Amino acid sequence: MSDWHKSSYSGGSNECVEVRQHSTGADVRDTQNRVRGQLTFTLESWGAFLLSLSQADSGK
Repeated sequence: MSDWHKSSYSGGSNECVEVRQHSTGADVRDTQNRVRGQLTFTLESWGAFLLSLSQADSGK
């Protein structure tokens, strides 16, 4: 499993989410409430989410 990371767009702020990708999908957690756990997404749902972000960013 990979390490947790946050977007480079976050800068030094702790008001963001962190992501940990793994072979079966990804986990997402709030940087201000790490002890509250994470949401886990399947590989299929995580891929669909990333694709939707990519399409939104390109104006499709």
